[in-house]
Amino acid sequence: MHSSVSLPGAAGPRAVPALAAFGRYRPLAVLFAAYLAIGALVRLVLWATFAHGEHVSLLQLLFEIVPVGALNDTFEAIYLFLPPAILWWLVPDRVLVSRGGRRTFLAIAALMLYGMFYVAVMEFFFFDEFNARFNLVAVDYLIYPTEVIGNIRETYPVVTLSIALAVLVLGLGWLLRDRLAPAVESAPSGFGRRTLIFAAHVALVVVAACTLRADALEHGANRVVNELADNGPANFFAAFRTNRLEYPQFYRTLEPARADALVRADLANGGATFGNDPASMTRHFAAADAGLGKRNVVVITEESFGAEFVGAYGDDRGLTPNFDRLAREGLLFRHAYATGTRTVRGLEAISASFPPIPSESIIKRPGNDRVVTWGEVLAQQGYHTSFLYGGYGAFDNMNEYFAGNGFAISDRREIANPSFANIWGVADEDLFRHAVDYYDARAKDGKPFFSIIMSTSNHKPYTFPAGIDGVPEHGGGRKAGVRYADYAIGRFFDEARRHAWFANTVFVIVADHDARVYGAADVPLHSYEIPLLILAPGLVAPGTVDTPTSQIDIAPTVMGLLGLSYDAPFFGQDVLHWHGGERSLLFNHNHDVALLRGGEFAVLGLNRSAETLSYFRRPGPASRDVDEFHPAPYDESLIDLATAYYQTGYRLFTQDGGER
Repeated sequence: MHSSVSLPGAAGPRAVPALAAFGRYRPLAVLFAAYLAIGALVRLVLWATFAHGEHVSLLQLLFEIVPVGALNDTFEAIYLFLPPAILWWLVPDRVLVSRGGRRTFLAIAALMLYGMFYVAVMEFFFFDEFNARFNLVAVDYLIYPTEVIGNIRETYPVVTLSIALAVLVLGLGWLLRDRLAPAVESAPSGFGRRTLIFAAHVALVVVAACTLRADALEHGANRVVNELADNGPANFFAAFRTNRLEYPQFYRTLEPARADALVRADLANGGATFGNDPASMTRHFAAADAGLGKRNVVVITEESFGAEFVGAYGDDRGLTPNFDRLAREGLLFRHAYATGTRTVRGLEAISASFPPIPSESIIKRPGNDRVVTWGEVLAQQGYHTSFLYGGYGAFDNMNEYFAGNGFAISDRREIANPSFANIWGVADEDLFRHAVDYYDARAKDGKPFFSIIMSTSNHKPYTFPAGIDGVPEHGGGRKAGVRYADYAIGRFFDEARRHAWFANTVFVIVADHDARVYGAADVPLHSYEIPLLILAPGLVAPGTVDTPTSQIDIAPTVMGLLGLSYDAPFFGQDVLHWHGGERSLLFNHNHDVALLRGGEFAVLGLNRSAETLSYFRRPGPASRDVDEFHPAPYDESLIDLATAYYQTGYRLFTQDGGER
């Protein structure tokens, strides 16, 4: 005799078979198979679209990326499918087999399928921008939905994609409707029997949580192979959990006194002197008789203005005629590097000469109003200090950081009647026109001024004012962004030369970071190369500088040009007066941090991991050097020095507020 339940709403009591314990979970099994299939499709598309220049072969795709990726997707599905599994477990048979219940659960299955496809499309666009699965950048963007959602709407055909995905899911849902609806069996599911199945699922979640990390299956040295094999949602949740790390808990450490001694010894190569406190990084930089004195200083920080686009660095596409012209008038640093891949990393390095401690910039951390900045050093010399931004400075916490450290803030709210704007901010021309007016007012005050300008135009959605030769209003992509950024720089300097303060000003043009990160290395160094130019016609003779230089070095280098006496815990060096041998350059990428010294590269990662790589530059196409990394024997002294820099930087920020 078969057990049965009655369908409510039928014309009289009609007996139908109940659900078996396994049958009721059949839709989840179908969705799990769909999840694996979509994951494999995403990897194939990403490989075909982006990996051709990253030395990732078809064999690696078939025998490394796809199978490892399937395991990653399986492990992540254990977590993602737990909430619907709870629903499928708790709902009684009577409700599940009713007409309304079947329709409801079909709708839930369709929504899950839609979510899978939507995330897959988002992963494609994210990989296109950052050459990576979801990471800390995705977490940062989630914190600022206004700018990010606006950028997405202006850059991508969101409505069209959403409708297309809806049509696709409706079609698949119709074809799979019998499989996505709970199965009707001859035996009742029984709460006890289906609880055993659900308990097994919970046990898998517990085991996975206790034994597996998001990067557990990363197996090779090729970063792109690991990124393709990774699971995007898993990486996102891992990044969210580690968005603000306590360095000593996750990274390699040394005995504090030894770490301090190593950093002090390395910084001492720059020639400045330390005090008697062995834990202090504050150095005294003596005055120089041949210095320029109290000149105005303007730092123009250009969004995504990588060296790979600049003619003065070997590019032959003619994208930057204005910068190339200015480079012949100033000091061009041939080997300059960003410390990270985010705007806040560039700004922290430039404004505070501070190392890029993992995993979040000090600009976004609590307590960032206690940092010794370049602005404070110059304020003590009688300077007016300011931060000028084309967007709303609440983004990335920029206004709070600069205002908290004594800078006057002037952002989009003070730029009246801009000629053009998008979600990120006003056009660079409008920002620079505002800057000229702002500096006119400062010059009337009779005080020297120090100002950091942060541009926004060279950024998706790549929309620009009309009527500029070679720059379409939209649809021009990165090349148009670089052309427009260069055009605006040229306009700014043409106008600034007409003002009296120009002849008394030292200008710095530098990128916040390169346009995007790509390459097989954990910290792909060529993606960190940026233009750096110091320009002061009549004050600083033109020339080139071949000494490797970091954004961290800009403040002490310009201060060396001015020749002013000051004390600061800067981690950078005066590159123009460098006689200390090999330079120590610091880098951050996602959760990894690194130190480059000569031909060796030390990389520190989560779970106290550390490795040494050999580094070699060889001539490449278009007069551009190519970076090569190879495994090298473990160099404990180099690893210790890298550890000391990041450990000490973290200590100074969290305990001493940058030694204010």
